[in-house]
Amino acid sequence: MADILDGLTPVRVLPKEIDGECYNRIRVRLLRHRRPIRVEVPDHRGLELILTDNAWLGLDAIRGDVPILAWSEFQVTRRQALYDPVPCQLSIYHKHGGLVMGTALEALAAEGEWEIVGR
Repeated sequence: MADILDGLTPVRVLPKEIDGECYNRIRVRLLRHRRPIRVEVPDHRGLELILTDNAWLGLDAIRGDVPILAWSEFQVTRRQALYDPVPCQLSIYHKHGGLVMGTALEALAAEGEWEIVGR
């Protein structure tokens, strides 16, 4: 399968760290489903994430799946413990991508069932 980020050109690329607990919760949930999966992000109207082992791509589903941002290049081998932050790369594809980068993953990792989108 081609990488979900192939053909996308980011406006900006930043080094980022994902909180260890947040990363672990999303990874465990991802492992329980067949990949890739597409889920709605709670409390973020129209934001959906396509989750694969290599990248998590955020899309604006209301505007025809316009790419917003993506987390990729997860560096899990450097961690000493499960609660350590996970360094990664954050690619921003939309001028307003920075507005949701801090809260989208937290909302997805929160307790509750995922709303899987069948597309």
